[in-house]
Amino acid sequence: MIRTRFAICPQKKMDVSDLRDALFSYLIAKHDGGDFILRIDDANQNNYQLEAEENIYEILNIFGLSYDEGPKKEFEKLSYIQSEHLPLYKTYVEKLIKRGHAYYCFCTKEELNDRRMNSTKTNTSHIEDPCRNFPKDEARRKILIEEKYVIRSKMPKIGQTSFHDLVYKDITTKNENLEDQILIKSDGTPTYNFANVLDDALLNITHTTSSSKFLTSAPKELLLYEALGFPVPTFVHFPKIITTSKDLLTDLLSQGFLKEAILNYLAILNWTPKDNKEFFTLEELIQEINIEKIHKRPAHFDLKKLEWFNRHYLRKMNDIEYLQFVRPYLEKFYNLEGKSEEWIEHLLLLYKNRLHFASEIAFSAHIFFIRDIEYEDEQITFLKSDVSIENTLKIFKNTIENLNVWNLEEIKTALKSVEEQASISGKLLYLPIRIAITGTMHGPDLVDVIYLLGKETILMRLGE
Repeated sequence: MIRTRFAICPQKKMDVSDLRDALFSYLIAKHDGGDFILRIDDANQNNYQLEAEENIYEILNIFGLSYDEGPKKEFEKLSYIQSEHLPLYKTYVEKLIKRGHAYYCFCTKEELNDRRMNSTKTNTSHIEDPCRNFPKDEARRKILIEEKYVIRSKMPKIGQTSFHDLVYKDITTKNENLEDQILIKSDGTPTYNFANVLDDALLNITHTTSSSKFLTSAPKELLLYEALGFPVPTFVHFPKIITTSKDLLTDLLSQGFLKEAILNYLAILNWTPKDNKEFFTLEELIQEINIEKIHKRPAHFDLKKLEWFNRHYLRKMNDIEYLQFVRPYLEKFYNLEGKSEEWIEHLLLLYKNRLHFASEIAFSAHIFFIRDIEYEDEQITFLKSDVSIENTLKIFKNTIENLNVWNLEEIKTALKSVEEQASISGKLLYLPIRIAITGTMHGPDLVDVIYLLGKETILMRLGE
């Protein structure tokens, strides 16, 4: 059975790249009826944030990426939180030392930096660590007298290491370019690479998923699996997503982008489905995803494209769901006291097919909440450009003043009357009225706009 995991360090709130990685890890597992596991990689407690960990659970829940195993779920397995089993890493690294795959290193940072500089000057491919072949008895003596040390993996220095990645295909690295990486730091805690490999192995992860920035670490990971005696998993590295904001995911959710739209867009950001299909439910993505068809190139997050997706999903919502979703964004910006439920729902539904995201309602509907309008110079020029326009607005004002019943049908009849009295129709009729009462040249149906503005507001805006 396929077993994937979403492993994340709780150092910051999840971003769109994290969500994309979680999504694809979830899809790989569910496509073949496998298990999706959540692991909290908090071995390094220096940058740990409780708020960030809670955000991980919240985001996965919001987007429906339910994990089969992980924190807050009962399951008889290794703890899914690294900080809860720190002694385990020391146990396994001692096994590597006994097998000759790791060693104690007592070199200081300054000494290693000097060697790096010398290797650069002499154009050698790697740094030779003098502790690599240090006698074990002497190493233990140094430990007893409390000399500081780290534990490093002993990488092979001849030959090459090859692996296959589902996205980046076959990759080969010369072993002479692999530096002996640190497995256990001087404070006794494991490094990310070592903890990641060991936990994946002990959790029987079959497909390890991560960002392409870790692609260069894959040969070292492969060698660690072999040294530990565990099966080597299938590697899957996802290309980078280029964004302009570190808090983009938080911003998108706060602005009222739908989870379905965000997931859909992230899925096809690096993947081209067959037949160029664009819209998918999560269930459809599970059925149709093909990880080997993911692009290698970094992808630019296009907010306009996401807005297009989100508009599609907003339109598909039934009216009740739409009203419940968008109304809080209207209430956040405007005082709705004194507005009837019918008026509020009418306003919100008027923009259902025009909004790109929920908070856009605050800008779109501002004409119904402001008192005075500031006209642009070209609008003022247009309204005064022709006697017929001034005559049309005068007739419209008189007609509205004499309108006793305020509903859509009566407003339609009133506009028809203005058309007949002014002997004008179409754009020449509606555009002057729209500009005069809203200060805009485009918008929803004028009849609805007039109805929602109300008689008093319209007469006030038309002035003397």
